[in-house]
Amino acid sequence: MKVAYLGPEGSYSGVAAEMMLPESERIPCKNFYEAVGLVRSGGVDAAVLPVENTLQGAVTQNLDLLYAEKELYAVREHILKIEHRLALKEGASLKDVKRVYSHQQAILQCGKFLSEKLLFAQTVYTDSTVQSLAKIKSKEDAGIVGSHVKQDGVVLLSENIADEPKNFTHFLLVVKGEEKLPLHSQRVYFAANCAHEPGALLKMLQILAEHGLNMTKIESRPIKNSPGEYCFFIEFEGDYADKGVRDALDRLRAFSKDFRLLGCY
Repeated sequence: MKVAYLGPEGSYSGVAAEMMLPESERIPCKNFYEAVGLVRSGGVDAAVLPVENTLQGAVTQNLDLLYAEKELYAVREHILKIEHRLALKEGASLKDVKRVYSHQQAILQCGKFLSEKLLFAQTVYTDSTVQSLAKIKSKEDAGIVGSHVKQDGVVLLSENIADEPKNFTHFLLVVKGEEKLPLHSQRVYFAANCAHEPGALLKMLQILAEHGLNMTKIESRPIKNSPGEYCFFIEFEGDYADKGVRDALDRLRAFSKDFRLLGCY
């Protein structure tokens, strides 16, 4: 089985892919669009996508990708603990650092450390945390990487520099084809937008309540080319094989202006 992830090797997405599918052939990608495109074209069997972080919230780019790709479905989830470390050239100290490289999410998740310890350092976004290692060419360069990362000539600070020590990212394994959805699940994930009128969202959520389904997550995203309208991404506890769950999904589909089953796991 081939699985795509945001590379290079050693990235958080790569770690999640290895933990979810240890026997798979893992294909690193430059960005999430490439990973999703490989699933769509059949170049790989699945892709691993982060969809939420406990510090920064939803990974909106990937929510939009899931909503746009009508044939892709999430079939498994994994929660990965994130520990950020500052990577320095061997022999360097904090006072030497003038530039800090990393993925945008990692930099945002370490804002307190950067403002207190490296206030005057320039922050530069890279496509992944691991990619920042290639940018460390002198004592003036630093990167934010995972605690699992190792490279000759580079040392990691011993402390976790994230704003909060309890930092987790929620990953989904995405495949092509509704027929690949598991027969049973613990959670169901869907996206829908409702009529732009008072109480519309409440009525949609009442469908879940009437079927005794516990909502575990809700996010909103603006609908492109439709100012003032939003799509809601909702996860709830339920077995996809259960008749009550199927009935609720049918009612939600009928009630919503646009409904997408995103997956179950």
